[in-house]
Amino acid sequence: MKTFLSIGAGPGMGLATAERFAGEGFRIILSARNETKTKELAGQLEAKGHKVEVRTVDAAEPSSVAALVSQVESEFAGIDVLHFNAASMRKATLADQPRETFNYDLAVNIGGAMVAAQAAGPNMIARGSGSILFTGGGFGLQPHPDYLSLSIGKAGIRALAQGIFEPFQERGVHVATVTVAGLVMNSKDANAVAEQFWQLHSQPAGSWQVETVYTPAG
Repeated sequence: MKTFLSIGAGPGMGLATAERFAGEGFRIILSARNETKTKELAGQLEAKGHKVEVRTVDAAEPSSVAALVSQVESEFAGIDVLHFNAASMRKATLADQPRETFNYDLAVNIGGAMVAAQAAGPNMIARGSGSILFTGGGFGLQPHPDYLSLSIGKAGIRALAQGIFEPFQERGVHVATVTVAGLVMNSKDANAVAEQFWQLHSQPAGSWQVETVYTPAG
């Protein structure tokens, strides 16, 4: 059974994407900082007959992310798909952003993604297969002054994906991001984003894309 690891699993796009892959026969590992909420999400998938495990991770702590990846790799003999979905959704302008919170926001929004790729990449490369998927955002294309740290983080996600796409592709690993250009407010949009992730993962070698852009209808 193939293994799908979600870092920063949440009730919207994170859960929808996990369910999309579960429907294709993947074992799902949901991870986030709040164990209680993550178990509630797992219960929703289990109620539909999917195989789900729950882990705790702090996306702002590099050691926590690396340890999670290592643990899942060891326990399930590899990670076939890693989905990094964590984000600090802080609403703050440059003037409003508390100085002591900016580094934390960056650690969650982009630092955790980089560590996850560093941790999962070598074993995927050794096997010559796997996908590393990042949830991007439209603020990475058009930064919003009221969500400045999130905008910087999403720009970082896009740069990370594009920066490692080719060297990973040469070794058989697909790195990709879905840039979600708007607020996902309902299950229809969350499921549409999930489908974008599945389509990226399913692309045949030789025609891989690094990015797709999804714009919610609203």
